[in-house]
Amino acid sequence: MPETSQLLQGPRFLDRRSPPNIVTLILLASVSGLALNIFLPSLPNMTAHFDTEYGLMQMAVAFYLGMNAVLQLIIGPISDRYGRRPILLGGLVIFLLATLGCIWATNVWMFLLFRMLQAVIVVTMALSRAAIRDMVPEREAASMIGYVTMGMAVAPMGVPAIGGSLDAIFGWQASFWALFLLGAVVLALTWADFGETAPRKPGGFAAQLRDSPELFRSPRFWGYAGTLGFASGAFFAYLGGGPYVGDQVFGMDPATFGIYFGAPAVGYFIGNFISGRYSVRFGVNRMVLIGSVVCAAGITVNLMLFAVDLGTPLSFFGLMSLMGLGNGLVIPNATAGALSVRPHLAGTASGLSGALMIGLGAGLSALAGFILTLGLGTLPLLALMVVSAYAAIFTILYVIRRERILGVS
Repeated sequence: MPETSQLLQGPRFLDRRSPPNIVTLILLASVSGLALNIFLPSLPNMTAHFDTEYGLMQMAVAFYLGMNAVLQLIIGPISDRYGRRPILLGGLVIFLLATLGCIWATNVWMFLLFRMLQAVIVVTMALSRAAIRDMVPEREAASMIGYVTMGMAVAPMGVPAIGGSLDAIFGWQASFWALFLLGAVVLALTWADFGETAPRKPGGFAAQLRDSPELFRSPRFWGYAGTLGFASGAFFAYLGGGPYVGDQVFGMDPATFGIYFGAPAVGYFIGNFISGRYSVRFGVNRMVLIGSVVCAAGITVNLMLFAVDLGTPLSFFGLMSLMGLGNGLVIPNATAGALSVRPHLAGTASGLSGALMIGLGAGLSALAGFILTLGLGTLPLLALMVVSAYAAIFTILYVIRRERILGVS
C-alpha cells in the first residue's frame, strides 16, 4: 500500500508521484472494453476477407477472452509483488505491437495469433480496479469502480456503430488502427499520471504465490467471483452470438447492427451510475443481488417473447439493455467485494476473479457461436444466457447466507 500521507493528499493530475487521477483510471478501463467489441460488426466481412468460416472467425472473440483469463492469473500476483505501474506500461506496449500484427495479418491464423496477444490489454482493466482498492475501503471502492466503469461504458456505447461505419468506409482494418491510436494515447497518459499505488514488496514472485492460498481458501471470495462470472457470462454469450443473430437471423448490415448492438452499454452506464451513487448507502451484497435479478428478468422476458413468436429485432436488442443494467450493478459491487476479502492481495483477487469471469465468458462465447448454427433462431442463445443469469443469483445468495449465518471468511 502507498504511504497514508500520500493517499490523503489525493491524486495530482500528471504527477507520477501521486495515485492516478480518475480520468486516467477511466481511460485505462475503457481501452480494454473497446478492444473487445469495436470490430464485432466487421466479423462477417472479415470472414470473407480471410476466406474462412464464420465459426472460425468468431474465435477472435473466444480466443481473446481465453487469453484474457490466463493472463489475469499471472498479472494479479505479479502486480501485488512488483507494483501496478510497470505491469501496466509493459502491457500497453505489447498491445500496440499486437494491434499492428492484426492489421497486417495475411491469413486468419496469423490474425488469431496476434488477436490473442492483444489480450494483454486486460492489464488495464484488472489493475485499474486493483489500484482503486489500494486507495479506498470496500464500499467506497464499489462506488469509485462504479463511476470508473460508468465512464468506461460511455465509449463502448457507440463503438460498435463506429466500428461498423469504419468498416463500411475504410474496411475492417480501420477499427484496429483506431485501437492503436487510442492505445498510444493511454500509454502516454499512464506514463505521465499513474503513480504507484502498491509499491514493490520484499521477496520474489514465489513468495507472492505462497501468500495466495490465503485467498483461495475463502468461500466468500469464490462466491463473489462466481457471481461476476455468471452475470457477465450472459453478456459474453451475447458478444459471441449477437453478430450471428444480427447478420443471419435479422439480416442487418454492419452499420445498422452496430447501432442496435450497443443497447446493453446504455443499461450498463445507468447501472454504473446507480452503483456509484448508492453502493456506499446500501452495501455491495444488496446491490449485487438486485443487479442479478434485473439481468435475469430482462433475458427471461426476451426468451419468452421469441418462444411465442412475438420477438422482433427491437425487442431482442432493446431488452438486452436490462442485462446491461443488471451487470452495471453487479460488476462494480461484486468486484469490490472480491477485492476486499483479503485487501493485501487485491491484485491477485482482481486477476483471479477476472480470470474466472473472462474464462467463463470465453467458454460461453464459443458455445453461443456453435449452438446458433443449429437453425433455431435466437432461442439457443437466449436459453444459454438465462441459465448463466440465474446462476449469478444463486451464487450471490450463497455469499449473503454465509455472511449472515456462518460469519465472514
